Formats: sequence, C-alpha cells, structure tokens
Amino acid sequence: MTYILNNSLQDAYIVAATRSPIGKSGRGMFRNTRPDDLLIGVLKSALAQVPQLDPKLIEDAIVGCSFPEGAQGLNLARMGVLLAGLPNTIGGVTINRYCASGITAVAMAADRIRVGQADVMIAAGVESMSMVPMMGNNPSMNMAILKDENAGIAYGMGLTAEKVATQWKISREAQDAFALQSHQRALAAQAAGYFDAETTPFEIIDRIPNLSTGEIELKTRTVNRDEGARPDTSLEGLAKLKAVFAAKGSVTAGNSSQTSDGAGALILVSEKILKQFNLTPLARFASFAVRGVPPEIMGIGPKEAIPAACRAAGITQDQIDWFELNEAFAAQSLAVIQDLGLDPAKVNPMGGAIALGHPLGATGAIRAATTIHAMQRNKLKYGMVTMCVGTGMGAAGIFERM
Repeated sequence: MTYILNNSLQDAYIVAATRSPIGKSGRGMFRNTRPDDLLIGVLKSALAQVPQLDPKLIEDAIVGCSFPEGAQGLNLARMGVLLAGLPNTIGGVTINRYCASGITAVAMAADRIRVGQADVMIAAGVESMSMVPMMGNNPSMNMAILKDENAGIAYGMGLTAEKVATQWKISREAQDAFALQSHQRALAAQAAGYFDAETTPFEIIDRIPNLSTGEIELKTRTVNRDEGARPDTSLEGLAKLKAVFAAKGSVTAGNSSQTSDGAGALILVSEKILKQFNLTPLARFASFAVRGVPPEIMGIGPKEAIPAACRAAGITQDQIDWFELNEAFAAQSLAVIQDLGLDPAKVNPMGGAIALGHPLGATGAIRAATTIHAMQRNKLKYGMVTMCVGTGMGAAGIFERM
C-alpha cells in the first residue's frame, strides 16, 4: 500500500505534535495510569498548541492501538474525544497495525484531508503495556498458523530477530554496541533538553497507605521525562545478559526494545484552514508506504518500506535528514541500516526504543512528534518515521519541514 501526492490532491499539514513521557511497563510511572487518560492528556495538549483553531471543525480522530481491549478497548478513540471535553460532533475510530498503528493513523488522517473529505483531523496513538500485555489478555490464534507454510506467523518477535541476526550476520557485539549507543544518545538528548518541546508533562496521583492512621494519602507529582534511558548501561553489563529467545542466540533484553506505556497526538489541517486561522505549519505530510516481508524475518520490513515511501514522495533516500527507525531489536535495526546503506549519524540521533521505550501502537505518533520537532530545531528538510511490524510488514512515513 502506497499513498502518493499528486496535483489532484491537496496537501495535509501538521500544526501540532506532542507526546507523553514514556514509562516503563509493569513497574514504571504510568503503571496505574489508564491509557485513555494518557490519550486525553495528549489530545488536550495538542489542541492547546493551536488555540485559535475552532475545535468544532475537527472531523474525526483516528487513534492507533496495538491491543485495543480491556482498559484500552470500547473504541478508545471516541472515548478519548468525549472524555477530553471535545465537541461531541467529532468522530473517533481506533485502528490497529501493531507497531505501525500510530504512523498509520497519521497517514489515514492525512488522506482524509488530501482527498477533500476533511479540513481538520486528529491523529494519535496510545498503548499501556502495563494494563494490557503483549498479545492481549486472552489471545486466541487460528491453528492454521501452525502449518508449515504459515509457521512464520507464529514466531515470537524475539525469534524473528534471531533469524534476522543470523541471516544478515549481525554479531552479538554489534547489537550490544548499538544498544549502548541508544542509551548514550538518549541521555545526551535529555540533558540538552531536546525532548522538552515535544513532551507534554503529566500529573500522576500516587496513593500511599498511611500505616499509622489506616488512611490512603494522595500525593501528586508531575513527570516530564522518559524513564527508560539508563546511565549505568555499559558494554560489560550488556555482555553479561543471556539470550532469551534462542539457546545459542544473540538477542537479549539489553539489545531489545523496552515494553512501555505512552501516547502521542498530532493535528492535521488543509491549506484552507492554515489561511483561515493564520496557522504556521510545522510540517507537510509527504508520503506513506507499507510493504510486506516474510513473517519470520519481520524485522527487515523497513528495508522495503523506506524506498517505497521515498519514491512516493518523489525524493531519494539521501535527501532524508533524520530517520526515526524504531529499534524493536538492535539486530533488525542494524540489518536495515546495513542493507540500505543508511547514514548511522542520521538514524535515531537522540536514541531509540532500546533506551526510550516502545509503547507499541503509540510509537508511530510519538516518533512523529520527535521527528517534526527535531526538523524544526535543526532546520532540516525531510524526516522519516519507520518501523518493522508484526506478522511481516514494514511501514514508513515522510514529513517535510515548512
């Protein structure tokens, strides 16, 4: 699937882009925060960035989520719109393309504008892996995936990374070095304040039992920083970790993405709305592409999607100034970089999912906010968000700074 801009379509512009901090799942800062509350926070923050825009003009909200059940079920998009206090005339639809759900939401919102069906759209992504675990609460798979010709569908993500590492000859040492670099880059970006413009601070209410009175005390704190990056990460420490997906493998918890909680949101408008409300666009949505690959090597998906997205945008790969290549695993990121000849300096300059976390369906929207703000800060022309996707896909979206 490829979406191409041409003269018969109008452009879609991003006028607001924000995200929550990313929390560690299970034990992190958002472990007791509902995903719809994360979504509400970024929706309100995105709208606050364009106070002159009349929210009644918003046509629809498209929200990506990889496991839309439990606390993030019941059409999370529409629930988020209503609970955020937005006009009830705004629709809401929740979509799922696993790890590419968030960037697919952006592409679908842009499509509605480009074909003239809407002038203002919300695109977002949200995932609480604390409240809804990987594979969901009650997974039920078609037994046909166990047939030999379908077996790749049944492979766990870690096993697909092992297959990529073997086929592309990515060593354990290279994976660990890539993981260390992710942490180092993330920590440097945090220290420099580079994430501040894109991040919406969140208030968290902690309920602490007072053993002397028997009462529950409420304490409020504000969080504004991703909590995954670790200053104590070292090659020595990473080398001590055991492979977790294959007995003699090279993929470890240290060179894999972190499971996480988070949300991101963008507002897209037509040129007509830009002029009507005197809005300054942050970026133009240039193109989007999805490509399929064998499920057993799903991590290589961006290798196919990146060239397709570049062709759709009418540019070459070398014209991309900033790549947010989601680090599902160091092995697959290195294989993509190696196969396409990407400039490592342009790939995840502020770290990636190994250090910052990967809240599945939210990641595309979160990394879109990162890309757009980085392009503004560094005065770059083109930025890309790309990732591998479960069951064997790659997705890539390109933004052009205005």
